[in-house]
Amino acid sequence: MRRTLLYAVSAALLSLGVSHAFAQSGSVEKAVGGYNFAEAAKEDPNTKNFHSADGHLTFAIVTHTAGNGFFDPVYVGATVAGNMIGAKILLLGSESPVDDPARAIEILNQIVQDPTIDGIIMTTPQVGAYNDIVKAAEAAGIPIATTNSFDATILHRSAISHTGQDASAAAIGGEALANCVIASGATSGSILLPSSTAMGNIEVNNRVTSAFNAIVKTLKEAGKLDAFKVDAGPENVGIDTNPNDPVNALVSLFESRGDVVGAFTANNVFTPPLVKAVAQMGKTGKLCAFGFDLGPAQQEGIAAGNLTGSLGQQPFLQGFWPVMQLYLQIDRGISAANLDTRAQLVTKENVAKVGKRFEN
Repeated sequence: MRRTLLYAVSAALLSLGVSHAFAQSGSVEKAVGGYNFAEAAKEDPNTKNFHSADGHLTFAIVTHTAGNGFFDPVYVGATVAGNMIGAKILLLGSESPVDDPARAIEILNQIVQDPTIDGIIMTTPQVGAYNDIVKAAEAAGIPIATTNSFDATILHRSAISHTGQDASAAAIGGEALANCVIASGATSGSILLPSSTAMGNIEVNNRVTSAFNAIVKTLKEAGKLDAFKVDAGPENVGIDTNPNDPVNALVSLFESRGDVVGAFTANNVFTPPLVKAVAQMGKTGKLCAFGFDLGPAQQEGIAAGNLTGSLGQQPFLQGFWPVMQLYLQIDRGISAANLDTRAQLVTKENVAKVGKRFEN
């Protein structure tokens, strides 16, 4: 009976010429303004001859440290975006493994004079140091996008897009560190946040402050704050630590306190050394150690138990989106569309999933 009924319904639908292909509704074929979507989606015929007028777009991305691996996925992301829009991407940056904004500025001053450049992407870790570059780029008609580190004071900030992780994301690591200390059963001890303000990276300073505040808040809510000493230096931007000899500096700091139960480092300069320091002191699996970034040293440290967790910035996006933003600015007139890449907390439970297709 049921089979007969289904057959009858199918036959009736076929007799009316109804099929799945025509069962869809709500299709939009053209804009309310009357133009065709397919035509409107095409690239402007003048885009490829923007500024350099050489038939293709060329963007330069300049970072303040290309020597430690953090920006590798940034460069990959920029290359992927360039391939998608048919643009040439120049991958540039300081060769130093530690923050070197002076060298990056030197490169930028050269790039901004290059007549083949159609757009510039730059990191801005040294607050107040980039206004002359912005002026020169504007005078030459070259659009700029900033990525990774954020300079709130940069000339015409509201008209320049920024892609990066807001420093407040470090609170995720601070909260995780405090919870780790509580879960460890420790009843007292020091939680240290070593760093170096000498490098002039305001973003790192803000991370330390955000992590410090989160640690204090989490311990207070658990009724444990009085049992621990949380130390991020006199201004809560980090205990001054030598960035030129970070492993020994960290070991000396920890041993001088004698009761360290947790530590947080806010960048790639100190997190790999934290991994080595924990191993050197024989504290593997015994110290709540959290850091920043997800390069090979961090991933190996987490897997081995010398680093409890680390915060990633999803740096692939920090290369991919600025390229797309410059393209949209040139082709569509879209500017200052910021992107917060947020934070990715990686621990031993999920470290094996990090780094797939160079997206760490």
